[in-house]
Amino acid sequence: MSPTRIAFLDVDGTILDHGKAIAPSTIAAVRGARAAGHLVYLCTGRSAGAIPPQVSAIGFDGAITNGGAYATSGAETVVAEPMPSDAVQRLIDYFEHRDVLFFLQTDAAVHASPQVQEKLDAMLHRWQSAHGEPDEPQTAPQEVPQSRDLADVDLDRVAKAVFLGDSVDTVARAQDELGDRFHVVPGSMPLPAGSNGEIGMLGTTKGSAIEAVLDRLGVDRSMALGIGDSWNDVEMFEVCGTGIAMGNAAPELKALADETTTSVRDDGVWNAFLRHGLVAV
Repeated sequence: MSPTRIAFLDVDGTILDHGKAIAPSTIAAVRGARAAGHLVYLCTGRSAGAIPPQVSAIGFDGAITNGGAYATSGAETVVAEPMPSDAVQRLIDYFEHRDVLFFLQTDAAVHASPQVQEKLDAMLHRWQSAHGEPDEPQTAPQEVPQSRDLADVDLDRVAKAVFLGDSVDTVARAQDELGDRFHVVPGSMPLPAGSNGEIGMLGTTKGSAIEAVLDRLGVDRSMALGIGDSWNDVEMFEVCGTGIAMGNAAPELKALADETTTSVRDDGVWNAFLRHGLVAV
């Protein structure tokens, strides 16, 4: 039997495709790898409460969520690092002062204003209607979770913020003005104009959570595969022994990975697992 490997899989654009669909080969890859004794973890920017049921139903050994603020291994919580409440308040003040739409994630749910929820729903509907061709590159979220009221969020439980700006330089400005304390990366939401991004605490990334999981399991990073398609996957590529970009990822992101597999619509996860011996034909 080959040595036990551990794989970390992004969700949107890696497992989940247009219309909330999951390729049968992806399900077969995850279940086949686990049956062969390998470990497979989710590694997503989503909160745990926003992981679609059809993704969870595949079966995983654990999950990294909120871009690394939380991580579980089996029934054990390995990482639980919500933002300090004063940091959350700084973000709220920043967004409101600049009229930038945003929502906040706890590990359980997404919290947004009615205006933001309406914009997100309209954005996704418009994008799905305009990008339905079978070979269309896929990097954007496939569904927008219904949110709870932003006014009800517990500032002590916020793990991550997501923002949507009208200007193309909204992300760059946030990086410049918040980079002293926060990790700011471009998001993958399909806005018709402007830009969007994700914000966590400095040092809190998918990569940091993967390191914590590997340490807890006693698994060397050389045995880890990280597969993703978005900018919050960069640190995952850096930490894992093999970083694999999906074929539908941006060219600039592919350049930061060790290798590229096929797209989410072309058996990308299965082909990566097959190449590295986690499954067999």
